[in-house]
Amino acid sequence: MYSIDEIKTIGIIGSGVMGHGIAIVASNSGFNVVLFDLNDEVLEKAKIQIEKFTQSSVEKGKSTPEQRNLVLSRIQYTCKLESLKDVEFLVEATPEKLEIKHELFLKLEKICNDKTIFASNTSSIPITQIGSRLEKPSRCIGWHFFNPAPMMKLVEVIPGEDTSTEVLNSTILLTKKLGKTSATVSDTPGFIVNRVARFYYLESLRMLEEGVSDVETIDKIMEGTGFKMGPFKLVDLIGVETNHEVSKSLYHSFYEEPRFRPSRIQQKKVEAKHWGRKSGKGFYNYSK
Repeated sequence: MYSIDEIKTIGIIGSGVMGHGIAIVASNSGFNVVLFDLNDEVLEKAKIQIEKFTQSSVEKGKSTPEQRNLVLSRIQYTCKLESLKDVEFLVEATPEKLEIKHELFLKLEKICNDKTIFASNTSSIPITQIGSRLEKPSRCIGWHFFNPAPMMKLVEVIPGEDTSTEVLNSTILLTKKLGKTSATVSDTPGFIVNRVARFYYLESLRMLEEGVSDVETIDKIMEGTGFKMGPFKLVDLIGVETNHEVSKSLYHSFYEEPRFRPSRIQQKKVEAKHWGRKSGKGFYNYSK
């Protein structure tokens, strides 16, 4: 597998909130980036968001126009998987569905060099399951960023049962090169952060279902006790549908334990496409 000194280009599959956030982090740290998405429109939106973020950094005095231009020049946008064939490190940021990740990595295994490291930004699916269909599961590892990726320092690094020590070490060192703090965690559903945080969301949703209080009051109280964001504001930022998929994944992974039961209220939001900030409406209305 590629050593840290050999990693020059990072391929990112999925240009949504997490994908383009990781692209900013990688490019800002001096790496070339190949950002892939199947959808031209989503890819164009990602480009606009990256340009806005980097312009904001200039306006805030965090970077110069020259630095911004350099960061933007390192990012290649593509709708062709073949464009990822020469990257040394790949990370997928696709929906939380195991079959999607299996299909993607099987395709990439035929396209990429056999030394390429395959990482997943999954927040809930065990890495051993994701890498199980690969000819070389030793190359597969979890690399879980948090939203917004350019701001959040923590990255969970999750080796699967077959992940090689070489791949683990390269991923830890790469995380450090990106200016992030890595935490190596065991390969269990939800890992550490999402398993613990799940109840911040689910108990708040249960209180809403039971009529204990409303969205605004629950958020206000939680923020008043020291949380930077209330649970509903945070779900809207993450993406209502993304957060719900993680809840469903954990629920099934823990054999339908009642404590992990997803919320019907959140399911209705997903069905109505009230996905939070990205859609203009979630638990709050952002289109006003």
